[in-house]
Amino acid sequence: MTRLLHLASVLLLGLLAGFFYAYSNSVMWGLDDTAPEAAIAAMQGINRVVRNPLFAASFFGAPLATTVAAAFLWRGAGAAAGMVAVLALALCLAAVGITAVVNVPMNEALATLDPASVDPAQAWSDYSERWTFWNHARFAASLLAFALMTMLALRPSR
Repeated sequence: MTRLLHLASVLLLGLLAGFFYAYSNSVMWGLDDTAPEAAIAAMQGINRVVRNPLFAASFFGAPLATTVAAAFLWRGAGAAAGMVAVLALALCLAAVGITAVVNVPMNEALATLDPASVDPAQAWSDYSERWTFWNHARFAASLLAFALMTMLALRPSR
């Protein structure tokens, strides 16, 4: 059971890190490379559809699976492995927390923005720079969590 939970954690953390990775190295660059009005409209569209069952499975499943895996690892593999798993959990929760505290509120504000009522270039620049910075942070946190849980999975069995 511990191996299965651990594997679920690794897979879900990988999906989460990959999701943030795609924004960090392609989606936001592509949007920044287009007309600000189009970038705003595209991001508004993305944000309307991103809350879906597939995304929810990784976004909520990663911290849940990592919590359970950490508890089982602590009990079955010892305190050292358990502490590494708890660190991975803390990093995963940091990524989720950044999303809840920074990225989602920014997305909600962008959803109400009418590009005709503001300077779209300035509005997009303000949004993109801050949103992307925090996306990089949540990508790094989730990637480190994934790496830690993967290292634990690859360690020799006792």
